[in-house]
Amino acid sequence: MTTLTREFTKGLWDEIPLFRIVLGLCPALAVTTTMENGLGMGVAATFVLVCSNGLISLLRNVIPSEVRVACYIVIIAAFVVAVEMLMKAYFFSLSESLGIFIPLIVVNCIILGRAEAFARKNGVLASLADGLGMGLGFTLALTVLATLRELLGAGTLGLVFGERVLLAQPFGFFQQAPGAFVALGILLGLMNVLSKSGK
Repeated sequence: MTTLTREFTKGLWDEIPLFRIVLGLCPALAVTTTMENGLGMGVAATFVLVCSNGLISLLRNVIPSEVRVACYIVIIAAFVVAVEMLMKAYFFSLSESLGIFIPLIVVNCIILGRAEAFARKNGVLASLADGLGMGLGFTLALTVLATLRELLGAGTLGLVFGERVLLAQPFGFFQQAPGAFVALGILLGLMNVLSKSGK
């Protein structure tokens, strides 16, 4: 397996941010009430992650070590503002639904963590592959969590069918904050079982 392939694929299973490293819990638990929200948040975070990883890697030799974190935040914030403006222009209802969590991507520990742990030490291509893999893994995790919560909590799959798909009464509990933790726990347990059975 080539280095770029390894850097890309690690974020899709081995180091999937939400389920393996357990990072990015705030947006994951707050916005995943619908598939649309989970997918939208994941795509926004992926864009910021890929762009910031690439630029930080490109500038890693000119950013002074003493102020590197502040520089990373400025770079990340620039891309977050771009995402926020694009979403307000082209996906206004999604932007309104995600609310404050789009601007809060600036302080998302996945993005800042990848900048510090990977992009500042590696080349541009490897950093882009790392950002894309981690971003897609985060998007996948958010979408799966949102699908479970929407299906069990509202009985719908809005992004796919737009109407009720469960015949039984949904459990509104899964649309609330405690339900988000329970759904996440179910998925974490499932990931552990799949990992052990794959060994």
